Amino acid sequence: MARGHGKLSALAIGRAKEPGLYADGGGLYLQVASSGATSWIYRYQRAGRRRYMGLGPVAAVGLAEARRKALAARKVLADGFDPIDEAQERAAAAAAKSSAAMTFQQAAERYIEAHRGGWRNPKHVAQWPSTLRKYVFPVFGDKPVAAVDVALVLQVLEPIWETKNETARRVRGRIEAVLDWAAAGGLRSRENPARWRGLLQHRLSRQPRGARIQHHPALDYRKMAPLMARLRVEEGEAARCLEFAILTGCRTSEAIGMRWSEVDLDASLWVVPPDRIKAGRAHRVPLVGRALELVRAQARYRVGEFVFNGRKHGAGLSNMALSAVLKRLGYDHVTVHGFRSSLRDWASEATNFPREVAEMALAHAVGDRVEAAYRRGDLLQKRIDFLKDWETHCFTKQVSRREGGNAA
Repeated sequence: MARGHGKLSALAIGRAKEPGLYADGGGLYLQVASSGATSWIYRYQRAGRRRYMGLGPVAAVGLAEARRKALAARKVLADGFDPIDEAQERAAAAAAKSSAAMTFQQAAERYIEAHRGGWRNPKHVAQWPSTLRKYVFPVFGDKPVAAVDVALVLQVLEPIWETKNETARRVRGRIEAVLDWAAAGGLRSRENPARWRGLLQHRLSRQPRGARIQHHPALDYRKMAPLMARLRVEEGEAARCLEFAILTGCRTSEAIGMRWSEVDLDASLWVVPPDRIKAGRAHRVPLVGRALELVRAQARYRVGEFVFNGRKHGAGLSNMALSAVLKRLGYDHVTVHGFRSSLRDWASEATNFPREVAEMALAHAVGDRVEAAYRRGDLLQKRIDFLKDWETHCFTKQVSRREGGNAA
């Protein structure tokens, strides 16, 4: 060992508890942080500037390896180069090699895996990989994520931009998100070729505003009774679930995912947890009249955790099960989600219920953040009356003026 080197020993390292630097010699130091964490530092001076190069924590880098790393750094310094700059260049080269090896499909799969937990809507979770597999992967899924450029993005979007407006818009956004993720991880150095503002907006036509917002086809609230009469005698779990969803105004995902752990039959209450609500907060749904009757009937034949069971044992209904019921009944021109609009139109056009009662019944956010901060209740009692009246409307035939009555 050269003179002035090798001052530390395993015993000395174990005894070093006070925060500070402990010299081993040749610029190598044991660093003890105020938190008690220990690591290796190579300290040197270049161009009149003192620099500190981290060589790793003591738990991962032993004394012998730390000395080898310090020796390598001294050799780089002796050759006229900066050890830290050299290390950063090697890291950049390794990142470039990694980006060249990672394909867009691999990057997309990692992005989805990283964000899946934050997506509450099961339909959204399914659509992400589905649209990429259908439209993007066949074009550049196997190409390096670093090589994706505007030409490739346009090759995906141009064939569907005019004919499938909403799908094309979402595909563009998903490509952009994956490429941003790759850039944040050092896998890309170029600007994002899927960016709309200032880039693709000059290459693709502006989509009509109406094409961006597509409302779910809904049944006129005045025509609910004939459907509900037929639905009430329709057999099957999906029919019962659809009837329940219409009467409570809940979303499809909330109804098919309804679990017994969320239901309190004694209190006639269903509490949808935050992770299954679009607004991200628990939502209390009063069970009244026919809706309560449906749940109690399901309880008599309870199987597994779901209130409404699918064909597979222990599984709930699929997203398409309720739509299939509508199709069988000849109502395939409307959507399940559209019944929420039917309820909302009924509330505003045929009742005197305050707007916030209807909005809370639909689990919508009411007012701005300031108003929400002062609003502590959820108008549960008023929503009980609201849903009772909605049920009465759903099962009451509306008499037209031609028939000698007043339309609701």
